[in-house]
Amino acid sequence: MPTSSASTTDSARPAASGGVQSLERAFDLLERMADAGGEVGLSELSAGSGLPLPTIHRLMRTLVACGYVRQQPNRRYALGPRLIRLGESASRLLGTWARPHLARLVEETGETANMALLDGDEIVYVAQVPSKHSMRMFTEVGRRVLPHSTGVGKALLAGFPPEEVRALLGRTGMPAATEKTITTPEGFLAALEEVRRQGYAIDDNEQEIGVRCLAVPVPDAPTAAAISISGPAGRVTEAATERIVPVLQEIARELSDALANPGGPGA
Repeated sequence: MPTSSASTTDSARPAASGGVQSLERAFDLLERMADAGGEVGLSELSAGSGLPLPTIHRLMRTLVACGYVRQQPNRRYALGPRLIRLGESASRLLGTWARPHLARLVEETGETANMALLDGDEIVYVAQVPSKHSMRMFTEVGRRVLPHSTGVGKALLAGFPPEEVRALLGRTGMPAATEKTITTPEGFLAALEEVRRQGYAIDDNEQEIGVRCLAVPVPDAPTAAAISISGPAGRVTEAATERIVPVLQEIARELSDALANPGGPGA
């Protein structure tokens, strides 16, 4: 009895989710490449994914032909340039999906609400809804800052292993934005431990004098993301913090659910 070729079996076999198994495998390989820093060898992908080398090689050839992966001169594979356009579009949509949740955060706290992602070694702001107060904070969407002086940076990096945080800080340096900026890896790691203990991060005049920011990570987000509120230190007081943090955490959970299913039921 003739048997189907491996490629036919791969493409036609339904995945456990009801989709196509080869598509699931291809996207899994792309995510593994991203987790590894963007460049890997076939043997590393095989060890991590559990897939046989011939299957991985076939999938990678297809991704290379489509421009989503490129093969380097050293025979290793790297994420390809066509992914940049997809990532930029997805980031814009992420901000669009977040905006209603940020608007509710402004309504309930009175302060400017932001959403930020970790992009490489930098924080990038992807969405903002401004406070209605005449004196309010404003951060331009698309602005990039270093993580060590921001509340969102602390909220995001609190979930990373200490050795990865040290490596990032070694690449970026820790320049002082104000006299209150944390400028040593030991000090920053201690601040991250405090974030993990209390469940939220604070930027207390560390990015800009006179401004306090409260931030929490968005749990289970498809990429490392955090939301925050920022306002004058005279309004974002200790008493206000006790009131605002539970609202931040609740909206972060709701945003996480929305990102998991942005199209709503039946999407």
